Parts: sequence; C-alpha cells; structure tokens
Amino acid sequence: MGYALISFILNWVLYFGLFPVAFFWLRRSQRIFIKKDYSEVALKRGESPPNPKRWAPFTGISNLVGGLIAIWLIIAIPMGLYDFAKWIEIAGLTFWGKIIFDFIISRQAHPFTLGREKQEKKDPE
Repeated sequence: MGYALISFILNWVLYFGLFPVAFFWLRRSQRIFIKKDYSEVALKRGESPPNPKRWAPFTGISNLVGGLIAIWLIIAIPMGLYDFAKWIEIAGLTFWGKIIFDFIISRQAHPFTLGREKQEKKDPE
C-alpha cells in the first residue's frame, strides 16, 4: 500500500513538473525568435557573449524543441500513450539533453584563451 501511494504521488509530481518547464522553455524561445531579446542567450556566469545574435538560433531551437516535447508529454500522458517508465525516460532525456546542449552553446560562445591574460598598461601619474 505504501509503495503504491508513493508511486502515485511521484507520478503526479513529475507530471505537473512538466507544466512550468514547458512554459519556461517556450517563453524563452518566443523571446528569442519573436521579440529578438538575446539577453538570455549563451550565458556564462551571467554574462552574454560578444555576439549573442550569432548563438540565438541554437539556443532558441533547443528551447523550442524541449518545450514542444514537454507539451507533447503533457498531452500524451493522460491519453495513456506512454507508461510511467517510458514518459519519464523521454522527459529525462529531453531535460538533460537541453541542459548539456545549452552548456555546449555557452562554452562555444565564450571562447577561452590559453596562457596569461594581458594586463593593460597603466599610465604613470
């Protein structure tokens, strides 16, 4: 009885967790593609890259695809198209895939230089 109740509650918590995730991802893709707001594109430590417009399509597509998969799961789960193991697998792969893809984009947008940074010369006063 206890295991069934925990499983039931876990199912609902994870299912309802898809709603804010889908909303957030679709809103970000809407900001990027429609409003042309590049403030959240390829952030690294809260800073935008030198040319965020260049990386906007990649970030926008990752948000759009992730949001559409979450919407598909929100619709498909009540219809009984997937059992728990299958839809949680799809949701997990989507979630982690998007996180990893966004990490790769942010690292590509902020190239690092090897060696010491050049110090600017100070004017003697």
